[in-house]
Amino acid sequence: MPFSYFHPAVASWFNSQFDQPTEVQVQAWPAIQGGSHTLIAAPTGSGKTLAAFLAVINELVRDGELFGLPDETRILYVSPLKALSNDINRNLEAPLVGITQELPSPSPLSIRSAVRTGDTPQAERAKVRRQPPHILVTTPESLFIFLTSESGRRTLFVRIESRPLRPRFFHCAAVK
Repeated sequence: MPFSYFHPAVASWFNSQFDQPTEVQVQAWPAIQGGSHTLIAAPTGSGKTLAAFLAVINELVRDGELFGLPDETRILYVSPLKALSNDINRNLEAPLVGITQELPSPSPLSIRSAVRTGDTPQAERAKVRRQPPHILVTTPESLFIFLTSESGRRTLFVRIESRPLRPRFFHCAAVK
């Protein structure tokens, strides 16, 4: 069972929401969590996005439980469309809230996500700069703005030496 890879709170949340993982998830999780570059190609509705996100959310939970999560972006998801970015961010809410509720109380762990597109209001953009989300969902155009502005680079890039663990980078792509 692939849940041996997961923090108990992550596995418990998944089991409370789904009867079992899809074949795509069963195949993807060991590869992603093993640090392999992973391309997930499967039909719509097969669990690709959850396969990719749950593996990296699991890492955030583990790191956060051990060391706390600093205010820095650890996961960057680039979506080709603004509407898809908003959908992805909205779909992250249930697992993030549910997993937090599965953690032993009291737990200070709170994983934040945010979306940044051309339609994001100035107040939300400022909040992302002040308190970077752990998961940032954006578009190529907005990523370009992040990379070409000083404040954007400060949001996306932190000093690696400040992290308690060797940073792990997950490269996942979910395609139709």
